[in-house]
Amino acid sequence: MLNQTVIVGRLVKDPELRETENGNKVTNITLAVPRSYKNVNGEYDTDFISCVLWKGIAENTVEYVKKGDLIGIKGRIQTRNYEVDDEKRYVMEVVAEKVTFLSSKKADE
Repeated sequence: MLNQTVIVGRLVKDPELRETENGNKVTNITLAVPRSYKNVNGEYDTDFISCVLWKGIAENTVEYVKKGDLIGIKGRIQTRNYEVDDEKRYVMEVVAEKVTFLSSKKADE
């Protein structure tokens, strides 16, 4: 069995570093990834993909990228759940194993 994904997209907002109770560094980011085909209106839809980055990957990403930067993520898909008002909710996200900084928005302009 295989659980591996590669995503290339732009950061939706500046990443923020947090620390867990165990002292691990973590950041959650969202990548905007345009689809490769047009919808019925002739426009390209965009998917917003949640990613979680841990430890050194999280620290480097927070230090070197900002909103609008193009990055690549190689990782695995994970699901988790939590409860809100006795209702179970499910979240699917990409856990990053490697992050590649592809270009900054400033360099593109």
